[in-house]
Amino acid sequence: MPTARLETFSDGVFAIAATLLILNVEVSHHGSLGHDLVHIWPAYAAYAVSFLVIGVIWVNHHTVLHLVDRADRAFLFVNVVFLLAVAFLPFPTRVVADNLRGGDARAATVFYGLNSIAMSIGFLAVWLYASRGGRLLAADADPRLVSGITRSFLPGVPLYTVATLSCLISPWLGAALYTALALFYVASSTVFARSE
Repeated sequence: MPTARLETFSDGVFAIAATLLILNVEVSHHGSLGHDLVHIWPAYAAYAVSFLVIGVIWVNHHTVLHLVDRADRAFLFVNVVFLLAVAFLPFPTRVVADNLRGGDARAATVFYGLNSIAMSIGFLAVWLYASRGGRLLAADADPRLVSGITRSFLPGVPLYTVATLSCLISPWLGAALYTALALFYVASSTVFARSE
């Protein structure tokens, strides 16, 4: 079956998840408005990192589906399970924003990391299911691009696992690593997009 409906549904999930992130940024009128707006900087940071993560995933998902010629039932379900983790991202983002200063920052950043690991596993599963042996790829898919995407996606699960485990040492270190990983995937998606 063609992938048009899959891409439309996926785009809808990405758009809703990205939009819901802004609901995590709210002012809690405890002092002057200026002070309150500055005080909620963790919400701005969590929003920016998570929006970037969703944006990178959306761009990479578009690249993947550009190479996929057809979808079978199993591929649709693998994609749905992946989108489950994407749609969940606003919740751990809120938990981090509310707990990074004070609260239980360690549990919050580990929770965020577990969702990141789930997204990484899900996206890798989507790609490997489609690309193994060229199962669902277009006949003219550039092998260099296919190989580049695989090389880019493979380190995701171990890298997010390391970042999540680092939260046990320091939640701030974990948060910094999540930010660095988002930037890494912006760079890596730019590299393999040059082959399109």
